[in-house]
Amino acid sequence: MNDLCAEIGWKSVNHHGEQLCGDHVEVIEKKNGSYVIVLADGLGSGVKASILSTLTSKIISTMIAEGLPIEDCVATIADTLPVDKVREVAYSTFTIINIKENSAAELIQFDNPHIIFIRDGDTRPYAKTEMNIGGKKIFRSEIKLREDDVFVAMSDGCPHAGIGISYNFGWKTEDIAKYMEGLMSIGYTAKTMSTMLVDECNRLYGGKPGDDATACVVKIRRRVPMNILFGPPANRDDCGRMMSLFFSKAGKHIICGGTTSAIAAKWLNKTVKTSLNFENDGVPPIAEIDGVDLVTEGVITISKVIEYAEDHIGENKLYEKWEHYNNGAALISRMLFEEATDINFYVGRAVNPAHQSADLPLNFNMKMQLVQRLTESLKKMGKQIKVSYF
Repeated sequence: MNDLCAEIGWKSVNHHGEQLCGDHVEVIEKKNGSYVIVLADGLGSGVKASILSTLTSKIISTMIAEGLPIEDCVATIADTLPVDKVREVAYSTFTIINIKENSAAELIQFDNPHIIFIRDGDTRPYAKTEMNIGGKKIFRSEIKLREDDVFVAMSDGCPHAGIGISYNFGWKTEDIAKYMEGLMSIGYTAKTMSTMLVDECNRLYGGKPGDDATACVVKIRRRVPMNILFGPPANRDDCGRMMSLFFSKAGKHIICGGTTSAIAAKWLNKTVKTSLNFENDGVPPIAEIDGVDLVTEGVITISKVIEYAEDHIGENKLYEKWEHYNNGAALISRMLFEEATDINFYVGRAVNPAHQSADLPLNFNMKMQLVQRLTESLKKMGKQIKVSYF
């Protein structure tokens, strides 16, 4: 087992006028850094396509995760999916990325645009073995993984973008590859790269996509630990133990909350220096403590981080706000969303008397809910989370 991990992100845009997307991405996490990722594109668009792609991705991902051969998966799909009365076919195209213990990637592709593989910032060709299963031409590949390898899977709505509008024959796969290469040096997350690709497709469609378009990006990276301290302990006698555990952990250290930062500064025998920089966006200014990577206000800042996190795992419309701003919430978001792979939370259970007023919407239970909402969102991003309460 190495210290690599897979970062996975995807985004879809619906066919213009459709409420449901005909593409579907399913991810199953197994033990020891193994993932099965399936991107399925249902025949046509709308409700039928959505049903086809959802069934296909769920069935295939479950069967592959259980170690069943691709031949059985294809046979099961053929026997399970409803038949389209007009086209008299019953299938959904699919792309499978099977990450094996963060050491190798098995690629299985049927009728979707071929996966773009980027290594060292350049698109690389890779060997494909052609198989004929039930009359379907399927390609299989296996690639040993390295740090910063990127795999870009797409439905055909991506290379079709711009047909008759921006391009005569659509946005060619090789052009999409060049576009993705340009994002590599900036260090964007898999989610942000998939978002930028689909947003560009939507732009090329003139905001009215002629097909469902989905991109799924898998980025291989080193594990990066991060530690975040939020709130003082319920028992004052636990301050030393809480601080000792927090600062002994490898990785960067984030402290949220005025009282919490004061306790940490005292334990470090340092002072808290408050910043006067205020971006006038509703997020309180940050502070500084020597030996701490980031010090912020508590509840208001964490609430904004949660807003960004819940949007990030959804449509990711707010990524420019946390990507480019320098307030406490944006800085925490970049550290947790982009840098960290393993995040340790140290949460104090002390009740802040200032938060117990009947005129304020915040109480102790709501504070715990903030922690729960944030950790749940981070888990959906693929982060490994550990929470310790004091």
